Amino acid sequence: MPKPVTVTVDVDQPRPEVFAFLDVLSNHEPFTDHVLVDWTYSGPDRGVGSRASVVSTAGGRKEAVEIEVIDAVTPAQIVERNVSAKGKRVGHGTYDLAELPGGGTRISFTYSWEQAPLADRALAPLVRMVLRRSNQRAMQRLAEQLPQAVR
Repeated sequence: MPKPVTVTVDVDQPRPEVFAFLDVLSNHEPFTDHVLVDWTYSGPDRGVGSRASVVSTAGGRKEAVEIEVIDAVTPAQIVERNVSAKGKRVGHGTYDLAELPGGGTRISFTYSWEQAPLADRALAPLVRMVLRRSNQRAMQRLAEQLPQAVR
């Protein structure tokens, strides 16, 4: 399995506000739409059971992805399960939120594979690089959008 990929960003907003924003799955669309498009939602608007169907454009390929929030610990962590590659790729996206000493929040996002197709395993360094790049961009976009989103 490829090693997990973690990216982080520090924001000025307090942890409970960041959690409340990230807990609503539809709020993820604006900061990830550079790589995840065609969002449709089902289940509750927030929390465990929230679901989205998206199309990933990572690596120049289009691929359907099913996302479901499977765990949440207020205000510290949100875990999503992602299924793609016609069920051959199963992973978890985990948001960990930590209070910063001077105020604000450190947001860490880790993607880890539970199951990966042969191509992901064979090209693991490239797959991890593409994922790290797109996820870091998402975290930067999240940091830019949060001030307007959590007034």
